Amino acid sequence: MLIRLPKSGRSLVVRGSSRGGPQHSDGPFTPEDPCLASVAAKPGDLPELRASHQDRDRVVDILRTACGDGRLTAEELDARVERALSARTQGELAALVADLSAATATKDVLVIKQTGGRWTRAGRWTVPDRIEVRTKLCRVTFDFTDAVITSRTVRIDTDMQHGKLVIVGAPGIVIDADGLNLVFSRTKLRSDSAAADPGLRIELAGTLKHAKVVERRP
Repeated sequence: MLIRLPKSGRSLVVRGSSRGGPQHSDGPFTPEDPCLASVAAKPGDLPELRASHQDRDRVVDILRTACGDGRLTAEELDARVERALSARTQGELAALVADLSAATATKDVLVIKQTGGRWTRAGRWTVPDRIEVRTKLCRVTFDFTDAVITSRTVRIDTDMQHGKLVIVGAPGIVIDADGLNLVFSRTKLRSDSAAADPGLRIELAGTLKHAKVVERRP
């Protein structure tokens, strides 16, 4: 079918039914042609995306978590954090965590499931927003002395049987145990742990059976 455009005098050949279905033009494209919207540009045709402050902060959290897990040394952490904070593109940031396992990425929830033995998180580790402790006959220790605190509140949901939860804190950390259901269990918290404006508030919830919670100072 041949359509004559009166203004430009250009002929446009359209193949296909005029009642519907895809239509293709043999004429040259112009910037106004809607067909251009469906053309995907090649990666090499676009400049690399710029990194935002949020992108940099996310990578720094991953690096700090990796150091806490023993995947990076303190020297490597300092060097990579410095490069992350000065990175201009997302490609530069990706290169800093390319050799790290995806498991080192910061998660919103840390889940501990274990029967017997001990489980400890200490040193330089990133504190998530929520922690789940589901253990039996196990001693669990959270040491917040050198932890990287990204939120003012962390909630610890417990389902602990015949165990012990040890929280190593410092002045400025408040532990709220009002949400705990104690079944033949008890808590031993410091009376001076309360603060008007705490740096970190730890909210304990869930159920303890034949278990106890102990707060200690480093």
